[in-house]
Amino acid sequence: MTGVLPSPLLRRLRPGPLAAAVAVSATMLATALVAVPAAGAGAAAPAAYPRVAPAPGGAAAPAAEPTPTTAASTPNTSPFPPSAPTNLTATAVRSGSVTLAWTAATPGCCAIAGYDITYYQAFDDVVYSASVGAVTTTTITNYLQPGRQYSFRVAARDTLGHRSPSTDTLTVVTPVTDTGGDTTPPSAPRDLTVGEVTASTAGLSWSPSTDDVGVLGYNVYRFDGWFSSTLVATVPGTTYTASLPPSTPLRNLYYVRARDAAGNVSIASNTVTLPTTSTPTPPPPSTCRVTYRNQSEWSGGFVATVTVQNTSTAPVDGWIVTFGYPGDQQVTSAWNATVGQTGAAVTARNVDWNRVLAPGGSATFGVQGRWGASDAPPTGFSLNGAGCAVG
Repeated sequence: MTGVLPSPLLRRLRPGPLAAAVAVSATMLATALVAVPAAGAGAAAPAAYPRVAPAPGGAAAPAAEPTPTTAASTPNTSPFPPSAPTNLTATAVRSGSVTLAWTAATPGCCAIAGYDITYYQAFDDVVYSASVGAVTTTTITNYLQPGRQYSFRVAARDTLGHRSPSTDTLTVVTPVTDTGGDTTPPSAPRDLTVGEVTASTAGLSWSPSTDDVGVLGYNVYRFDGWFSSTLVATVPGTTYTASLPPSTPLRNLYYVRARDAAGNVSIASNTVTLPTTSTPTPPPPSTCRVTYRNQSEWSGGFVATVTVQNTSTAPVDGWIVTFGYPGDQQVTSAWNATVGQTGAAVTARNVDWNRVLAPGGSATFGVQGRWGASDAPPTGFSLNGAGCAVG
């Protein structure tokens, strides 16, 4: 490693309502140049003008003119920074180090003094940095761990502190070990997409990865959009059905990594956002009310009336009321409606003279029947297929 100087850690800024990342950065201080006496010179005496000799008669002779001093030079304030370095590559990737190389930046106003490297682990909010001299290669070791994904960028700085734009981002994944027959990770899964979404699940699918030995399976992760990733499943194929959480304080992102038999993992796929569990749509307000009353009941028989009311603001032209008996009742006759029964389900259709229910209007029909074990009243009714309030 060539002259790498670690710098303070930073927090990456993330988008979103809760993405207020805090930067832990050092403030650059400008230092003014001051003149100091030479070593060993002691205290500097005040500057003296040439001595004035008294003229005859006590008149003072004119003093010699002081020698002008040279004005201080103006600092260089050129606005031209270096160009961005180019061709950032990783020439070696090991379990605990990454060797970087790049093409040197072109100076602007001033000579290149060195390069600043920033890097971070994927799906984390900590940014690391290091500084090197005027070189075009270096090896980064600080904070690197096996089997992790890192992204790097390099920027040049000149002797006046101007900083260039950064290189394009370079992303690598470190192997889990530097020994053994397989130190090459699989390729990244591609085209992660969300398929069918139900009230509680969502289907994920992606394109398969490749590997020099063979892909063993895929790790599926959930990411909160801040800095926490959770391994939720390991699957052999390219699909997974994820459970939707009831709620999430941040974001509900998913991504996938391929893995091989040696334990190497790939660079992560793209991320997708899954919704939380869907809240059922509340039913529309009821526009009818049905009242069922047992007028008389005896052992083995009953007489009941049913009143249907239109509670909407529009008339109902033609009505069918349906309900189900919870007991073993059987309708034997009816009036003011045409009534039929199949099993426990009862259907009552209007007759000609009560066909129209005006807004707020109602119609009443009656039924007579028999029962054996139970004559419990029905508890649910509908008018023309829409549920009604009861009572």
